[in-house]
Amino acid sequence: MAEHYADPKLKIFALNSNQPLAAKIAEEVGVELGKSSVKRFSDGEIQINIEESIRGDDIYLVQSTSAPVNDNLMELLIMIDALRRASAHTISIVIPYYGYARQDRKARSREPITAKLVANMLERAGADRVLALDLHAAQIQGFFDIPVDHLMGAPLLADYFLRHQYNGEDTVVVSPDHGGVTRARKLAEFLKTPIAIIDKRRPRPNVAEVMNIVGKVDGKRCIIIDDIIDTAGTITLAAAALKAAGATEVLVAATHAVFSGPAVERLEKSEIEQVVVTDSIQLPADRQFDKLVTVSVGPLIGRAIKRIQENKPVSPLFETRFHK
Repeated sequence: MAEHYADPKLKIFALNSNQPLAAKIAEEVGVELGKSSVKRFSDGEIQINIEESIRGDDIYLVQSTSAPVNDNLMELLIMIDALRRASAHTISIVIPYYGYARQDRKARSREPITAKLVANMLERAGADRVLALDLHAAQIQGFFDIPVDHLMGAPLLADYFLRHQYNGEDTVVVSPDHGGVTRARKLAEFLKTPIAIIDKRRPRPNVAEVMNIVGKVDGKRCIIIDDIIDTAGTITLAAAALKAAGATEVLVAATHAVFSGPAVERLEKSEIEQVVVTDSIQLPADRQFDKLVTVSVGPLIGRAIKRIQENKPVSPLFETRFHK
């Protein structure tokens, strides 16, 4: 346990989606997790009870809206309402993984913008601030009319690769598509490496077809960086294309390990040597495999919470390499 935090008004509560991460965040801050219970009635309705006084306190509520996304989202909304009705001074919601983030625009006629709908619901429930990690689209910050602190996983991932000597000119950071170039460039800056881009065409959702590689990867160690690994189709096709183009080694880094459907089987059978992810989503035992390496975002989020509480800027946490 870190030294006990000086502000007695700061309290951290956790719901069911990622209790281990919440415990690491609380340890970094130097507080005990708040006491609450989440129960379900026989018909599936959620009942939440806060088991200590929070009147006048600044609450940080940890909940990833990962699978089962609707249950976890509903837990979050109900807990926000409970905190507000219990006279919390401020309610800051810590969302390591923001579900529905990929539905951030109308790609076709008559589609909803569900990421905006979720933002509206969280605000209406009573949230005062959002602390998020690697939103799928940075513009989602603009869906909220309350402060949003957007943390980046790149410094944590960079720290892992630097400790294992994946840096310099013999390593290339690869973006799996054009949309991820900014993310790849950020990691490449930390590792002091060049970047490459996979130019791909996606004929339908969750199906990716690799077209060609922009950049030099022959004889290089490649790190593919993405924010989310879902079914792993894009990543495994990209890895195969890199190996075919002469890459000596392919690793994958991503902040959010969604790992739905055939993802684990695809990654295990692929030419990828390592899959480096964060613990923004709690993975069950059947989603773990030998190639998987997990780095914790607990210390990063914990430090961010302390800086927010002390009215200090959060940006220094991701402007340089993250040191534990």
